[in-house]
Amino acid sequence: MDKGEEQDNPTLFEIMKEDPDITYNEATKVQEDLRLKKEGVCITGALKKDLSKGKEIDYHRYWKDMYEKEHKLRQEAQGETTIVKGIGMSSPEMKDAKERIKELENSLSIALEINENHQRYNGKLQTRVTDLEEDNKKLTQQINDHIKKYENTFRKAGL
Repeated sequence: MDKGEEQDNPTLFEIMKEDPDITYNEATKVQEDLRLKKEGVCITGALKKDLSKGKEIDYHRYWKDMYEKEHKLRQEAQGETTIVKGIGMSSPEMKDAKERIKELENSLSIALEINENHQRYNGKLQTRVTDLEEDNKKLTQQINDHIKKYENTFRKAGL
């Protein structure tokens, strides 16, 4: 739109100056109607007539057709997405990945079982070490008791 065309259209201020009781929203509608009339379009509700071409357009049917086209396109896109997902799940790469996951899960279960066995075995070893330390203390005490008992005998003998 050129500057000259913009100047031909009345501003909101000019529209409201002519009719001071009009609201801003009403003034913008009047301004839009005037602009459309200059372009050759007459607004008459559900039917609109293009004055320059002399034909009527049923906008209700137009928008319904547009909705149906978009709805159909959306359904097709959803169908294609479903197909792509289906192919993706049964693709060789996905099969390899699932197989690898199973292998890793199996390895993990084996590792967890080994870990559990090692912990059980380490617990048994720790118990055994504790028992041996106690036995060692008892033996050390018995040896010390025998040494004290025979210490006097060795002194008398001159050893």
